[in-house]
Amino acid sequence: MNTSPRLQQIEALLAGDPDDEFLRYAQAMEFSSLGDDASAVERLWALIALNPASPYIPAFLMCGQALLRLDREGEAAAVLRAGIAAATKAATAEAMHARSEMQGLLATIE
Repeated sequence: MNTSPRLQQIEALLAGDPDDEFLRYAQAMEFSSLGDDASAVERLWALIALNPASPYIPAFLMCGQALLRLDREGEAAAVLRAGIAAATKAATAEAMHARSEMQGLLATIE
């Protein structure tokens, strides 16, 4: 498995607060930066599932991008559609920005 000092720091912090959404997102992004998109996708799905009523919206976009890099277009389209729905429900400025990015990415694969 790929590792880095940053990933080790994030994982140490997660040991003390396993439900911290930002740390979980950072962990997934570190896996992605290490070229381990499969591990990033696993972590992003877990992050999305952590709080289904109010999921961490950026996780959908990053998961879709990682799935595309893994040539899993069908799964990417599904996660992007789910993310668009979640962002629409959240209706915050940040969520609306993420929704726009997800819609753009989805349009490139449909």
